[in-house]
Amino acid sequence: TDEIMQQEIRPLVAVDIIEQLHRQFAILSGGRGKDGAPIITFPEFAGFSEIPDDDFLNVVTYLTSIPSLEAASIGFIIIIDRRRDKWSAVKASLTRIAGAFPGNLQLVFVLRPSRFIQRAIADIGIKLYRDDFKMKVPIIMLNSVSDLHGYIDKSQLTRELGGTLEYGHSQWIHHRTAIENFAMTVKTTAQMLQTFGTDLAETELPNDVQCTEELLSSHTDHHSKLKDELKLAVKQGATLLTCIREPVTRSANSKLSPDELENVATVERLLAQLDETEKAFDQFWTKHHLKLEQCLQLRHFEHDFREVKLTLDNLMETQAGFADIGDSVTRVENLLKEQKHLEEKGQEPLEKAQSLALHGEQLIQNNHYAVDSIRPKCVELRRICDDFTNETKKKYDILGKSLELHKQLDKASQWCEAGIYLLASQAVDKCQSQEGAETALVEIEKFLVTAKEHQLSNPKEFYNQFDMILTPEIKANAQRIVQKLEDVQEMFDKRQVSLKKLAAKQTRPVQPVAPHPESSPKRASPKITRPAAQENTSYHFQVRRRGPAAQNGHHALVRAQGDKSSGLLETCKAHTQDHIINELIETERVYVEELQSIIEGYASEMDNPNLVHLIPSALQNKKEILFGNLPEIYYFHNRIFLKEIENCIENPELLARCFLKRKEDLQIYEKYCQNKPRSEALWRQCGDSIFFQECQRKLDHKLSLDAYLLKPVQRITKYQLLLKEMLKCSKNSEGTAELEEALATMLDIIKSVNDSMHQIAITGYEGDVSELGKLLMQGSFNVWTDHKKGHNKVKDLARFKPMQRHLFLYTKMLLFCKKREENTDGHEKTASYSFKNSLKMSTVGITENVKGDNKKFEIWYNGREEVYIIQASSVELKNTWISEIRKVLTGQLEACR
Repeated sequence: TDEIMQQEIRPLVAVDIIEQLHRQFAILSGGRGKDGAPIITFPEFAGFSEIPDDDFLNVVTYLTSIPSLEAASIGFIIIIDRRRDKWSAVKASLTRIAGAFPGNLQLVFVLRPSRFIQRAIADIGIKLYRDDFKMKVPIIMLNSVSDLHGYIDKSQLTRELGGTLEYGHSQWIHHRTAIENFAMTVKTTAQMLQTFGTDLAETELPNDVQCTEELLSSHTDHHSKLKDELKLAVKQGATLLTCIREPVTRSANSKLSPDELENVATVERLLAQLDETEKAFDQFWTKHHLKLEQCLQLRHFEHDFREVKLTLDNLMETQAGFADIGDSVTRVENLLKEQKHLEEKGQEPLEKAQSLALHGEQLIQNNHYAVDSIRPKCVELRRICDDFTNETKKKYDILGKSLELHKQLDKASQWCEAGIYLLASQAVDKCQSQEGAETALVEIEKFLVTAKEHQLSNPKEFYNQFDMILTPEIKANAQRIVQKLEDVQEMFDKRQVSLKKLAAKQTRPVQPVAPHPESSPKRASPKITRPAAQENTSYHFQVRRRGPAAQNGHHALVRAQGDKSSGLLETCKAHTQDHIINELIETERVYVEELQSIIEGYASEMDNPNLVHLIPSALQNKKEILFGNLPEIYYFHNRIFLKEIENCIENPELLARCFLKRKEDLQIYEKYCQNKPRSEALWRQCGDSIFFQECQRKLDHKLSLDAYLLKPVQRITKYQLLLKEMLKCSKNSEGTAELEEALATMLDIIKSVNDSMHQIAITGYEGDVSELGKLLMQGSFNVWTDHKKGHNKVKDLARFKPMQRHLFLYTKMLLFCKKREENTDGHEKTASYSFKNSLKMSTVGITENVKGDNKKFEIWYNGREEVYIIQASSVELKNTWISEIRKVLTGQLEACR
């Protein structure tokens, strides 16, 4: 490349003087003298003297520049052919050549004019004017070409000079032009390669994937174009070489002239230089292309590293947020599920991180230039993966310990509860006999054997085992249960002492002081379970923190143990009441918090301008349908009801009054339940929207909104269960009457809510059901009709084929409807009641007993013109309806009076 770039640029090329060369007043035939001197021939040319000096000088200068430096240094041989011309032409030619020839001269041959007179003049002229020509070389005057052959071999002379050298002037010009064009092509190509190489060397590597891809693509395209240019240049040189060698190829006897041989050497030299240039460029390009590809690999690696690192950091941050170890078995199990979910969620990013680290190590093994940048990132990725795995294992260990701890605490607490129940269930009157005392002792001994199951017999060992997870709250709870175990154990010890005394000697009968047997709790089963009454409810009353009065009652129970069995029984009752009160208050607090989260996290967010675009069109302006009167329910419980029942911790007897006092306020649930079907229909339509998903994510709720909207329905039905439990613990004691009244009130509210849910499903009634008075009863019956004016066959058919009707009893009207059940969008069946007939209560009569069936009764209308025979599913249901109908009719009679 340097040789091509640094060689001297010739002042003239064939294309610059192509017209002058075509005039053929001077030629370089390719012939050589005996010593190798190049021969330039000036053939006969009529207008030689008229050739402009510049044209003459350009042609002669160009011809002398063609032979090699070695041949030109020998000197040129000039042959001037003027056989058909005059002496004046010879003189003019010699004068012009002597004055303008740029090269070294060795000999000058002049073929003098052939005509006699002109030859004589030439002989005289040459003698007279030789010195005027100022030539330092000999001028040999020849009479014929035969004389010329004595100096120059015929093979080096063209046919015009009697030689055998093949020369075509047009072909010579064509070859010269092609060689010079090829040389220029080689030079230009080398310059382009050098410029491109310089640009590549000076290019700064981009810092992102897209720019690197664009740069690699651009450089590759440019490289491909230059390679195409090189291929064309090589093809051009090969074609030119073939053209120059064409005479030899055509005839084995032909030989190339020295000038043609020099042309071949020139083209071969240019091709060799072109090949060297291409190899050097390919070598440089290979290195540059490798660096660009490695740069692209690095940018991809860095981009993937940033993405994976961000995901892993978020994962580690989420994991760090799991600091809770749980305060109950249920909570710990939920935490374990959340930890499992997090672990599963982290599998994909961890696998990506490991794969990326492996890819980075492969880049390093492939001698990537950025080893110092890749290796630290691989180390960082593996470190984060190890940290997450180790931290996950650590959290599993901690939660596993926590679960074991809480299970043991629960088991110990349950053992205490079962023990207290066992002591309370041992009838005092039966223990007065020796046999009864021995039986009670056996029961206690069997129960005490199960003490090993709670595994808290050694508190110190227990604390050492769980020291790593003992928070102040858990430790306090554990201490409370340990103290409770000690108290219960003391109770058993004292009971055993008393029973052993009774078993050792027969004592006189003692007047029983236990409650009436009907109100005594049932004896515990051999498996030591919770009381049967509690098992039948949907609640599991856990031991919770009690108020000072309850704790004092508990310790009084310990102190009074022994012969004072009736005091123990009363204290056990108080203890169970405490559980129920505490359970009611704790669940009420949770209920209020859940209502608050629904209102603030969902209902209020529907007015948030930042989330409006997420709300589906079907939900627009329908907040009241979705949530009903939930804000009203929340206000009542948060501001009023919760505070009132919290005041019952010290005074459990006030609990019943709370429900009686708030009877009217609790009617708000009727409105909520009536709206529930509309709310559920709207939820089925919009529940999958992004808005609800975003709200649920912010609240960190595990359940969707529809589960929380069901809470009020569940809550109103559970109060009566708590009151039933309280009533069981308060039989034959003060406040029992109020509790019974409170229970009846709550059952009435639930019935009213349930009835209203059926009422809103009535269809086809043209009037307003709100004008029919209070809904007293509703239920399904078999109904026969009898119309006096009807056809006999119709009457007979009517008597033997009952209709299924759902009756709604209002204070003013009795409605007959047909119940229909339909599936709604694949959900559970929903009932509707198609209106069929109605009877005004002011015009009906009732017959309680129908012959042949004690489940039937009659309702007649308009003096028995229409009679409806109604069959209930049970006698009790029939009597209940008759009682309510009679109340309505009696009330109407009194109103008339």
